Amino acid sequence: MIWYPYTQMKHLKELPKMVSGKGVQMNLEDGKTLIDGISSWWAVIHGYSHPALNIALKEQADKFSHIMLGGLSHQPAIDLADALVRITPSGLNHVFFSDSGSVGVEVALKMAIQYWSNKGYEGKHKVVSLKNGYHGDTFKAMEVSDDSDFSRSFSTVLHRGFMLNIPKGGFDASPEEVLPAIQELERTLADHQDEIAAIIVEPIVQCAGGFHIYSPLYLQAARELSEKYQVLLIFDEVATGFGRTGKLFAAEHAGICPDIMVIGKALTAGYLGHAATLASTEVYNSFLGDSYQTALMHGPTFMANPLACAVALRSIQLIEEEQYLEKIKCINQIILDQFENLRSPLITDKRVIGAIGAIEVTDSTVFAQFKTFAIDQGVWLRPIGNVIYIMPPYIIEKNQLIKLINVIRDWFEHFLPN
Repeated sequence: MIWYPYTQMKHLKELPKMVSGKGVQMNLEDGKTLIDGISSWWAVIHGYSHPALNIALKEQADKFSHIMLGGLSHQPAIDLADALVRITPSGLNHVFFSDSGSVGVEVALKMAIQYWSNKGYEGKHKVVSLKNGYHGDTFKAMEVSDDSDFSRSFSTVLHRGFMLNIPKGGFDASPEEVLPAIQELERTLADHQDEIAAIIVEPIVQCAGGFHIYSPLYLQAARELSEKYQVLLIFDEVATGFGRTGKLFAAEHAGICPDIMVIGKALTAGYLGHAATLASTEVYNSFLGDSYQTALMHGPTFMANPLACAVALRSIQLIEEEQYLEKIKCINQIILDQFENLRSPLITDKRVIGAIGAIEVTDSTVFAQFKTFAIDQGVWLRPIGNVIYIMPPYIIEKNQLIKLINVIRDWFEHFLPN
């Protein structure tokens, strides 16, 4: 029996079973076909069974499917590392591969803490993060995340750092609206810089924590303050990377480069689990030495898996060759237009950026039966708490995207239980 994630197994009913997929369509065993509105946890950006990605996977499988990166290397890993350095913000010159976003975050935090240790600073091991943030389910990732549903059972063993308020005002917030959050950040750094190793944020959008969007002004201030008070700046772009916010990486909205960046999810377009933690040359050089004492002692078995690397590389080529940022711009406009006339007294906020649309309501009970309703209407949407969101594959067609939003509209207008 499968033990499913984020599920109280005692109350589990039989789940829909997918048997095939093509494009944005998911074909179920019972004959239903669903439009995927959330890219299967935000990863399947090119849709299902993409011919070019299938070929890349098969061609690599015909050569070799896996090889340890310890003591050996291979061309797909080298090529992917080169591509990631090229497309990410300038300054991230070194790539450490892992097998999931959570592990990528663990690597980033280990890098940050050991960076200061290698440089002779003792005691810099705490991390600043933001309220409502989510960085993964592993232990260090839970410590910098703010969601009790994920971490309540482990609260007695988590070593928390400093959790600060996110800026108010949304993406287009004025400097005055952002200032209180910046001031809180500076006070924290000024008072505790001797024990703080890093700041970690999901740049621009906190996805799993409720799709809160905030201003690039805060990121610019965080960059300046991290340098002023000698802490490293980490961007967790596991969810925001590869175009989701309208830029290839969310860091580009602020025009800055972090010291460390984590990417995953869409990296392999949903074909295989894989992640990467990129670091600046300054961070990388701190690990150079004559013994293991200063080396980064971390090595997931499936890091730089050749199949994952081959698919990821082809995925990047598709994004560039087929002008995906233009596709995302079109998706953004459709969501904006459709959300404009989607109204209900239960809606407290509507948030849109890039290929993300989120609607917040008064209470999570509003969506108690929504998943079943959506499946019956031929779409796959999955609320998070009191937020229903859309993060579709980038190849989605206009009529398919409008159908997704119309299902949400119908729920509010006609089918919401009294």
